[in-house]
Amino acid sequence: MNRNHIEIHRDEMKTIGIDVIPIGAFSEKAHAPHRDDHYMFIVLSQGIFELELDFKQITMSNCSAYYIAPGQVHSYLNQDNCQGWYIFMDSLLISEKYTQILNTHLNSKQGIHLTSDSLIFSIIPILKNLLKQKSEFFQDQTEYSLTDAFLGFFIGALIQEDTAKELIGGQKYQTVNTFKQLLQERYKEHKQVKDYASLLNITPLYLNEIVKQVTGFTSSYWIQQTIALEAKRLLYYTELDIKQIAFELGYDDHAYFSRFMKKNIGMTASEFRLKNHDLSNNAPAIDNH
Repeated sequence: MNRNHIEIHRDEMKTIGIDVIPIGAFSEKAHAPHRDDHYMFIVLSQGIFELELDFKQITMSNCSAYYIAPGQVHSYLNQDNCQGWYIFMDSLLISEKYTQILNTHLNSKQGIHLTSDSLIFSIIPILKNLLKQKSEFFQDQTEYSLTDAFLGFFIGALIQEDTAKELIGGQKYQTVNTFKQLLQERYKEHKQVKDYASLLNITPLYLNEIVKQVTGFTSSYWIQQTIALEAKRLLYYTELDIKQIAFELGYDDHAYFSRFMKKNIGMTASEFRLKNHDLSNNAPAIDNH
């Protein structure tokens, strides 16, 4: 395995960009930490499912669901008496409005609780069976419709307890979503609130205000967390040295980079790598999904 990058799983779906796999269909314990180039939804109807997502341990139980966005590093830890599905979905199949909501909740709230009679549990088996059929008239359109219905129920539950749900679809919400998209694309070159405010043609003060209103945290918090998270990924999962990682993240001065890490995660880059050295060099073998 090349330890100079984090494994990215690609082309895991049917040709139409959707696939449904029952939980337990492949060996979760054999999965090394990896990224996907698509969205993945884990829907659990019973049991306990444990995974690690960007250094956070997530425990799902009974009726629940979770989404993992492209680029997030995840691995499966354990499962007990689980029934449910993995749903792999190309980003292009998700409407702009739904994508905005998923982006806004990224790294804050990505899981939902479901009732046992949720229609999600009825839709998925139909979609799964349809995907196994030979081509029928309008089959692709039916599969897309079922996928959109699943997303509607999932995102409806996701925003149910969102204190900013009344802002969804409004200008503030759209601006915050654009900020978070820009941040994922440009954090290596832009590290200040004023940089993103300039790209959005608003003031830094207003950007901080609306980001906090929608997400609960300021824009400066999200900038620092995005950089620190990618730094931890590279320090933990690759063998790049600290100077290379600093350069990869847009820092010419690796000492400044380590001071940034000390301020944001409580330890320097070298301290973080040393603390996690044994864990990061004992990843299990890669499986197919």
